[in-house]
This record gives sequence, structure tokens and C-alpha cells, in this order.
Amino acid sequence: MSRSNSAGSVPLPGPVMRAGKRKGQDPSVASIYRALAEHAKREAYPEAVEAAHADFAALPAGEVPKPRTESQPVR
Repeated sequence: MSRSNSAGSVPLPGPVMRAGKRKGQDPSVASIYRALAEHAKREAYPEAVEAAHADFAALPAGEVPKPRTESQPVR
């Protein structure tokens, strides 16, 4: 689905699903809401995102990380 600008001459692309069973189709309202909520969380807690990336990068191949407890500090 494409949209037009106010002059109606240049088509503007709308959001399109890039993966999954609805690939190539317009996303649902729920998908857009989830994406916006995830973005807001990353913006609000950048240190948590960095810690998660560092923890993941430090894992040996194939190992699944354990959940953090309250007593474990965030690096």
C-alpha cells in the first residue's frame, strides 16, 4: 500500500512488515504499538540495553543466559 503526499503526485511508502508470515504487508495496529513501546523502552533505559548486549557478546556459543537477580549489579 502506498500513500500520496498532499499534492497527490509522489507516492510515499507506508510501513511494511519485513519478516514473518505477513512479510510484505501493512503491519497491524498491535505491531506498530509493540515497535513504538520497544523503542521507548530502549530510549528510556540505554544502560540496560548496553548491559544486555555486553552479556550476550560475552557468552560462549550456544549458551543460554540466566536471569539476573536483585543482588547482581548491572555492569
